[in-house]
Amino acid sequence: MNLKQQQLQAVTRRHFLAQGSTGIGSLALGALLAENQPLAASTPANQDAELPAHRLPTKAKSVIFLHMAGSPPQQELFDYKPELIKRNMQPCPDSFLKGRGFPFIKGHPKMLGTPYKFKQYGESGTWMSELLPNFQQVADEITVIKSMHTDQFNHAPAQLFLYTGSPRFGGASMGSWITYGLGSENKNLPGFMVLLSGGSDSSGG
Repeated sequence: MNLKQQQLQAVTRRHFLAQGSTGIGSLALGALLAENQPLAASTPANQDAELPAHRLPTKAKSVIFLHMAGSPPQQELFDYKPELIKRNMQPCPDSFLKGRGFPFIKGHPKMLGTPYKFKQYGESGTWMSELLPNFQQVADEITVIKSMHTDQFNHAPAQLFLYTGSPRFGGASMGSWITYGLGSENKNLPGFMVLLSGGSDSSGG
């Protein structure tokens, strides 16, 4: 083994990154600046960074989606259900349970309505509970979607359904579709990222 081979074997990953960071940074900076050149859009190297041909006019340039697992249920925040409140602690109708199996429920379950009071706010008449005293002031500046529903009663499959349209892994995620619609600003950087907090894995992105 010659001296050059010995030197190559002695180079660790940490050493390589420390010694090569300046050069790699210069290459990355050059690529980023090239994307902003006036003529860059007409060059073949920038084709992947162009907006897709199918793109429709839109006001949104990016999307930040906060998935706050463990928050209060929607029927205690935005989804006013007077009939559920009326039937609080009554046995659940058999029609809701027929032909279905719930692994975490034993016996005949009871209905549970929220104990919190609801009112309508803003010109839109958005229903909100007393748990959101400050949010009520911006009732006309938000959109509350109530048309989404699923028959998935476990958290992980339901979250996958929300982000991919399927309760099983393998479907294109919400981030993929948003990138497909808005395009990517740089062909060398990911179009979207999923940032996690805590020790749990992503359920769809």
